[in-house]
Parts: sequence; C-alpha cells; structure tokens
Amino acid sequence: MPVTVDSLSTPSAQDRLDLAKIYADAPPWLLAPYGDAQALIQAGLAAGTLLAGRFNDRLLGAALLERHADHWRLSHLCVRTITRRRGVARRLLAAARDRAKATGQPLYLAAPAGHLDIQALAATQQLPLVQL
Repeated sequence: MPVTVDSLSTPSAQDRLDLAKIYADAPPWLLAPYGDAQALIQAGLAAGTLLAGRFNDRLLGAALLERHADHWRLSHLCVRTITRRRGVARRLLAAARDRAKATGQPLYLAAPAGHLDIQALAATQQLPLVQL
C-alpha cells in the first residue's frame, strides 16, 4: 500500500472527517492530555505538528510530530482500526525519522508507560521510547 505522508496545516473537509475517524478508534489513554479527539486534532493543527498518512486521497493514520532543539518527538500515533496491520504506522514512523534525520536530530516515540504494543513498535523500528 503506497502511503504518502503529509504535514497537515490546512486540511480539507474530508481530511477533518478522516482525522475524526482515525482518533475515534483511539483508546482513551492515547488522547491524554487532551480532553478528546477533537481537542487533540485542533491542537495539532494549531501548532503545525499534525502528520498524516494518506492513501487514495483519504487519511488512514495520524500523529503529532514535535520539533525540539535537540530531538524530535512523535506522539499520539493512531491508525484507523479498519486499516491496521498494513504498514501505515511504520510509514508514518519512517517519514518522521527521515525528517528528523535531515535536521541531524534523533527521533523519539512518546507514549504512556506500560503499553506493550507501543513498546514493541518502538523496538521493531529501533526508536527510543519516552513517556508522555
């Protein structure tokens, strides 16, 4: 599946619907510290940190990619349930890693402690895991 990765700053109406669907599938712990999916999406758009995976003009996954002085941090990574296990998360991670590497900075994957699925993803992608 050829997934393209874009930074979203001015999403279309369809992009907004797709983002809502992506984060509707998110477990509650993934949305913290935001009150709900809409707050997370609005914060990401306002800060210019929303990264999204697109296939056939539809968004399938998204994450927040923050740039800091000495590292980049990817958090709130979520893929629609219907398209999981098809490489969307790996593509988002690879694109984030490439962007960080282009600036000479390391990329960290951020997630709350104790989530084995996120720990496994970080390990398979050889990314350091930090707590949210």
